[in-house]
Amino acid sequence: MSNHHVAVVGGGVIGLSVAWRAAAAGHRVTVVDPAPGRGASWVAGGMLAPLAEAWPGEEAALALGEESLNRWPEFAQALAADGGNPGLSQAGTVVVALDRADADQLDIQAAYLRSVGREVEQVTGRSLRSLEPGLGAVRGGLLVPGDLAVDNRKLLRSLETAALRHGAEFTGDRAVAVQPGCVRTAHCEVRCDAVVVAAGARSAELHPVLARGVRPLKGEILRLRARRTSLPPPTRTVRAVVEGRPVYLVPREDGELVLGATQYEAGFDETVSAKGVRELIEAAERIFPSVGEYELTETAAGLRSASADTLPFIGDLGDGVLAATGHHRNGLLMAPVTADAVLAWLAGEKPPEEALAADPARLETGGV
Repeated sequence: MSNHHVAVVGGGVIGLSVAWRAAAAGHRVTVVDPAPGRGASWVAGGMLAPLAEAWPGEEAALALGEESLNRWPEFAQALAADGGNPGLSQAGTVVVALDRADADQLDIQAAYLRSVGREVEQVTGRSLRSLEPGLGAVRGGLLVPGDLAVDNRKLLRSLETAALRHGAEFTGDRAVAVQPGCVRTAHCEVRCDAVVVAAGARSAELHPVLARGVRPLKGEILRLRARRTSLPPPTRTVRAVVEGRPVYLVPREDGELVLGATQYEAGFDETVSAKGVRELIEAAERIFPSVGEYELTETAAGLRSASADTLPFIGDLGDGVLAATGHHRNGLLMAPVTADAVLAWLAGEKPPEEALAADPARLETGGV
């Protein structure tokens, strides 16, 4: 299928990536979203870190994430030419342990990664503090130099600009129903040849198959800025688990620090709780004590589109409807491979091998 009309439902990082790639490939593209470039993608941390998030039993997600990570440099280069610099960082990630229990968890993670043929470097707390002087009394950690990060807001603006440059149209409406060859909104019908459901946590409302597999998972993030009297942000992404809760600190080129993320079931509630803010700041101060002196510039919450097995749903739902949703914490990471897989299906070609495990058919066969 080429030079056909493709309706992309959802204007987050996945929907915009698909829209850009499809429009650049010569398809007529309509993006159906009331606020493209917002939603969960707008409040993401920006980590592109399949190894730092790897855990036993999630091999298919690791393979898909790594394949997408490999595509990121070309993706970012092409996007910079079409829509502007997306703010890709190659500084890498450190994963830190605060106590013996945390260190034991990192030992398990490191052993697992070695067992599946990936290497990370285990280092002492002293070595970590020589790399990142602002770290607190951490016991040790892992260096993951191959993981990347991206400025999510620069990325979203670049994707929208690139899609528009190639002729994509934006409706400004929310989809209320998806049917073969048609997307219905409150104000119009978008007739098309193919529909791509990339509406994040809202995807479950648009297709009966996805209703069984996608749910919202709330996450809160903070944005902070160093003061003249405080230490600057770390140069790398810093990840840790503090009292069982994951926390990350992601530096931005402009001196901001993104701090996240809480994670809990709250339906479609997107308010920020005082408890969430307190927990994030307290956890971050234990890792990087100077955070307590930073200016708090923003609090926000977003709804990840979670799946039960941590894999997204990428593939054919039948009758010209494709899924590109359920990416959980990894929407930004998996945007390149997801867009390429959708483009392959639109062209009648085989998608990347690693994307086959994300086939939504597993929802109907009991694979989730």
